Order: sequence, then C-alpha cells, then structure tokens
Amino acid sequence: MVMSASVFCGSRLGVGSAFADLAAHLGAGLARQGITLIYGGAKSGLMGVLADAALQEGGAVIGVIPTFLHHREVMHEGVSELIVTPSLHTRKQVMLDRAEAFIILPGGVGTFDELFEVLTWRHLRLHDKPIIILNYQGWADHLLASLQGAITQGFADPDIETCYEVVSDVDMVLSRLSTV
Repeated sequence: MVMSASVFCGSRLGVGSAFADLAAHLGAGLARQGITLIYGGAKSGLMGVLADAALQEGGAVIGVIPTFLHHREVMHEGVSELIVTPSLHTRKQVMLDRAEAFIILPGGVGTFDELFEVLTWRHLRLHDKPIIILNYQGWADHLLASLQGAITQGFADPDIETCYEVVSDVDMVLSRLSTV
C-alpha cells in the first residue's frame, strides 16, 4: 500500500464547486487511509481545499512551495511540514523523491508541467511510481487527446500510455492506492 502521494492540482478553484468538492473528497480520503499528502504548499485554490480536508481528518500534509510563489499562492502555514525550495524544479524533485505515487487533479499549465515531468521521468525509467490522472467530468480529455495525437503522429512512443492510469472518481484513486 502507498504511504505517501504527491497530488498536483490547481491554485485556482475552477468553475463551480464540483472541483473543490472533488479535492476535499480526495484530501479526506487520503487522510483516512493514512496516506501522507504531498502537494504544492499553497493555501489557495484546489491545493488549499485538498490540504485543509486532509488536515481536518487528522492526516499528515507536506507542502512544497518555491520561494517566489510564497506570496502569489499564499503558503499554507498550517500544514504538518512546509518545505520552501529555491525553484520550481527543486519543488518537483522534492515531490518526486518523497512520493510513492502521483495523482493529477484538475489544474492549469502548472499542473500540466508537473504531470509531464513525472510522466517523462517514468517513461525514461527514472522512477516506476504510479501516475493516476483523475479525469473528473472530462477535464483532462483534451490533454489526453494531445498525448494520443503525439502517438498517432509518431512523436511519442505508444508505450507512454502504460506509464499512467486514467480514472473518473476519487474512490477509484483510493482503491488503486491501496493495491500498490
């Protein structure tokens, strides 16, 4: 069973309340399963909702945030451990090193960057940790279509699809983490 997971998600809430509800459900579920949450360290957006839900359930939460985002995303001072890094690259390296799995929630280009970095590292066999994309309400459909397009057009190896899993709800993520 996985004991720690890095979750990549937005520093914004997205449209409507469904994505915040999703983040809260995941944060609480990770805590109930005893899985340490490692995330981007912000108090804003889905990141803040995720961390707060895990903390409310008594979970361990590690925030990892680069110095220059200290004020832009407002660091979450209430987490179990807050790691301030000198750069985005260092942030991703810390999150990779400390996690046993990666979960991708809705987000923007920062989330895409984090996904593609851990996906590239896995494809290059720099790690063999699960990558789970939570495609709630189809938010990742276009992203997944872009990956498929790169394969179809000969720019990506078809085996890239074996490097990640796509699920549609939080219960599927939690179930998957319990079988790793």
